[in-house]
Parts: sequence; C-alpha cells; structure tokens
Amino acid sequence: MTLLRGRDVFSGEAVELVVERDKIVEIRPLAASAASLPWIGPGLIDLQVNGHAEGDANAAQPDASQIAAMSRSLSARGVTRFLPTIITASESDIISRIRAVVDACADPAIARSVAGIHIEGPSLSEQDGPRGVHPLAHIRPPRIDELQRWLDAASGLLRVVTLSPHHDGAVEATRFLVANGVQVSIGHTHADEEQIRAVVDAGATLSTHLGNGAHGVLPRHPNYIWSQLAEPRLRAGVIADGHHLPDSTLATMLAAKRDHGIFLVSDAVATPAALRHGGESTVGGGVELASDGALRHVATGYLAGSVQTLDVGVATVARITDSLATAYALATHAPAAALGLPALWQPGARADVVQFEWAPGDTEIHPVRVLIAGEPATV
Repeated sequence: MTLLRGRDVFSGEAVELVVERDKIVEIRPLAASAASLPWIGPGLIDLQVNGHAEGDANAAQPDASQIAAMSRSLSARGVTRFLPTIITASESDIISRIRAVVDACADPAIARSVAGIHIEGPSLSEQDGPRGVHPLAHIRPPRIDELQRWLDAASGLLRVVTLSPHHDGAVEATRFLVANGVQVSIGHTHADEEQIRAVVDAGATLSTHLGNGAHGVLPRHPNYIWSQLAEPRLRAGVIADGHHLPDSTLATMLAAKRDHGIFLVSDAVATPAALRHGGESTVGGGVELASDGALRHVATGYLAGSVQTLDVGVATVARITDSLATAYALATHAPAAALGLPALWQPGARADVVQFEWAPGDTEIHPVRVLIAGEPATV
C-alpha cells in the first residue's frame, strides 16, 4: 500500500490517496492545512507527441529504445500516458515507426505509458500553410489497402489518424478506420464546410491542434477553423505552449468548445543536443530553436512542433483562465474522454498520480513525485 498526501488539484482540499498495486483505493479528506502540501492530481495525458528530448517516434532508424526514451523523459514532466505520433512519410517509413512502438510495448513498463499510436498524415493538405512542415513529396490521398497495412503492423495500438477531408476517399477512409476502432481527426486541412461535415457524418470525432496547420490569411467567414469550432461532434486538441496560439485565440477556443470538448496537446518533438544548437529535425527538416523557446522551420518560419510539454500547457491555461483546476482537467479528464479511456481520479481508477509544485505566475508545473499504474517514475 502507498499513501500520498497533497492538495487536490480540482477541489483545493487536503487529501490522502491510498494506492494498492496499480489502483487508487481511496481518496479521503485529510485534516491538515492544504497550503502546506504539494498539489496532487491524476497523471497528464498527451494525445500528440512526435518525440521528446532524446526520444523520437519519427527517427530515421526507428527502434523501441526511442519510444522508451520518450516514456522516461515525459514521465519526469508528469505525463503518464501518451500517443507517440508518427508524421507524414513514405509507407515503408510509417510501417517501420509503427513497429518500433509495438516492439517498445513488449516491455510492460513502456506499455503502461503508451496509450496507442497517432498517425498524423500523410493524407493532409498539399497547400503551403495548412501542410505546415509535413513533406510535400509524401502527401497522398488515403488508400484503404495502406490503412489496412498500418492496422496489421500496429497490433491493436493504432488509436488516432489525422487526415484532411478534402481528399477523394476521405469519407471512405474515415468509415473504414472508425469501423476498425480508430478515431479520425481533422487536421492540416483546407477543406470547406461541406467536406468537413461529410467526414464528421462518417464518424470523425477530433480536430488536430486546431488553429494551427492553417493558411496565414483566411476568409473572414466561413473557414475551416470556424467550421470545426462550431461542430459539436468534434473534440479539439489545442497547443498551449505560448507560441502556437496567442492568448486571446486560445481563450476564445476554450470558451467556444467548453460544452462539447477541448483538450491540451503538446505536439512535442525530439530535441537532441545537435538540434538544440541548430540542425535537422525529423519533423520539418532544418529548424532553429529561438531564444523564446519556439522551434521554427528555417526556410518558411513555420512552427515545427514544440519543445514544451503539458506541464507548460497546464500553467499557460491556468494563467489565461485563472483556474488551475480547469487547466489540469484539460490535460487529464478531457484527453481521457477524447480517447475513450476509463474515468480518472476515483476509487478503482488506475493509479496514475502526480504530486507537483505550482504557484500563480509559474510558467510550468513542477512534478516532485509521479506514479504510473502505481509504479514510481523517475522525476
């Protein structure tokens, strides 16, 4: 049995958490001053992680060690479950990267933190702006035979596919994926409202980093951002790293989607030492890490993923909304609901727990203890 004490991130009250094996047994009130305790809450859940630190889901030579490295470094940031996200590439490269995740999950410690695989592309917009830094040479319409080969390689781990509804075959692909237990997310698109509605009718349920992967200049209305904001059947992922969305835009999206689904993602990428000093990223190619922490493609200036993780996202939204509880829910309960995971933070739930320090004005939360399915992670 493990006992953890803290200030409940949702209620603000002092609580004692009772953990047995991999489950939360009880969350009980504690007769102590909450102000003297660290914050405590469920583990963060990130549905879009291209890589982190030395680990890379898009490595040129993919292997299980890349995913294991992501798991270790993300857990130190309070992320207890994540979707390694594989971006646009040749089919053979995508398959190799899928297999690396599957191989990594042969280790139970890694399988506890990998909630599945997210494939972002290759059926995205071919237009500059919406395409972002995805390689144009590998943009292609969806094909059912290729999707089936992904499913075969993924051994049940494929959970989300991001595509653009403008492609011929997008509706058919959406139906196929949904029938095979995969959620379809709209992203990197220039689709019109009718095309968006068609894939939603076919079963699409998510929007990928809404507000990014877009043209620099859009029609006032309608446009594909408004269409997705207004669609109650779409839950939207948003990047709250201080670079991808201005505060006012993020606040508006949070308000627009609060009744029908919004959650935080990091869109984090691998940042090995060679990249931090200027180099080639597996997401975008030649990039530069600016002094303000933004990672940008050298030639176009487009953002090439993020170097920040959900610990920053939580603090960013807490500042914008003046509510740590709201921000924390958007990085835990909301992504869990979007992915269809069991309920968190109640007796019987998996013991994914983070104790952390945070005060108003902090730019990130600071984990001091992390449990993943009841097992301690290195912080």
